[in-house]
Amino acid sequence: MNAAYLAKGGELWPNDRRVLHQGSQAQAGEPNRIGRALTDVGKRVTMTARRDGPFGLKHSLTWVDRLGIWLSTRRIRSAVPDFAGLRVADIGCGYHALFARSVLDQVESMILVDLALAESLKQNPRVTAIQGELPECMAAIEDRSLDVVICNSVIEHLAEPLETLIHVDRICAPGGLVLLNVPSWRGKFFLELAAFRLGLSPAAEMDDHKMYYDPKDLWPLLVRSGFRPKNIRVFKHKFGLNTFAICRKSAMVSD
Repeated sequence: MNAAYLAKGGELWPNDRRVLHQGSQAQAGEPNRIGRALTDVGKRVTMTARRDGPFGLKHSLTWVDRLGIWLSTRRIRSAVPDFAGLRVADIGCGYHALFARSVLDQVESMILVDLALAESLKQNPRVTAIQGELPECMAAIEDRSLDVVICNSVIEHLAEPLETLIHVDRICAPGGLVLLNVPSWRGKFFLELAAFRLGLSPAAEMDDHKMYYDPKDLWPLLVRSGFRPKNIRVFKHKFGLNTFAICRKSAMVSD
């Protein structure tokens, strides 16, 4: 484990023989494309300066929250019908990691990343829990080590999401899938109505949003993070209130 990462206050909870570390190239001091790309991004940005914990920790789910979770789960399941034997990561999974729990009995392994995670998740033998801020804590995940990477309702909370997405591209194995969900500009109106006027969603979560994404906003960000245009599919879902991306990692460098 990288000592500098621990010095920054990151927590790593390996529950079995898996110990996450930075890519072998970086450790060996060899040229590292990802390292150069991250340097070019500039300053590191945390999830938000105001947050002191993950969403889902301090409020109960409303029917609006549950509907949104059900629709997101349905979309993820349509992209990956069977999680059996897969190595999966859920980035920004939330304190209770509700989707991850639904497939834990199927996956080979699950990496969960958020500011804090429920103790029951940390004790699961298939889970490696990483607690810390994005994007710094993602440095602990090995290069090209995951079959499916989920990033559901996360990057809208990041003022500078590119570095996190570069890590997402880095950790996805050749031939693997990245599934990314974000609220759209149309969704902004309804999310803020539900949160600020009707009290049907947590106002603090909506107040933390930095950006909304239509397909034309998200596609160039995914290309800049390293995905090939031919491997990116971006479309609206949830009645146009969200944008969803399915990105397949090239099986070979030349692909």
